[in-house]
Amino acid sequence: MTDLTAVKAAARKAAFARRKEAHSEARSALGVAHLISVLNDHKGKAIAGYMPIRTEINPLPAMAAMAAWSTIGVPYIVGEGQALNFANWRPDSDMVDGPFGAQVPAELEFITPEVVVVPLVGFDRNGGRLGYGGGFYDRTLEGLRAARPTLAIGYAYSAQEAEGLPLEPTDQPLDAIVTDEGVTWF
Repeated sequence: MTDLTAVKAAARKAAFARRKEAHSEARSALGVAHLISVLNDHKGKAIAGYMPIRTEINPLPAMAAMAAWSTIGVPYIVGEGQALNFANWRPDSDMVDGPFGAQVPAELEFITPEVVVVPLVGFDRNGGRLGYGGGFYDRTLEGLRAARPTLAIGYAYSAQEAEGLPLEPTDQPLDAIVTDEGVTWF
């Protein structure tokens, strides 16, 4: 294990603990209001959200609200070391377990988002993001941004903020962070 790997593992462990402590329906509802306020400026664009797992802040109410105006996608994991695809999602989509256990629509139709709501483990006030360690979102954002401007919005509890995140040159920056306490643009 390299020093950076150990530092990232320790940062993830601390961030997971903060997220678990912050996790609540009330805080999640506050986050949804802030997320909708940001996404409203992007009505009509293809937007990627995610299916929350464990103690992640829940974007589903915001995704459902935006589905009236926008095509919404959720991540589909193609395989290790690859970028994500995004499967078209509607509030009434039948969901099944996809690759790696992530919920995906039973009928797969892929979209290319212009706005990506990104789950995370930790974030900093400079747009840095600490993910789960698979690099899926970094590869995905790099590819999307190479093709056209793509907005990356981190979505988390404010308690997930950290200073001095161990970042690498391949880590894609966030354009904004939305939390239960508000919105910060970078």
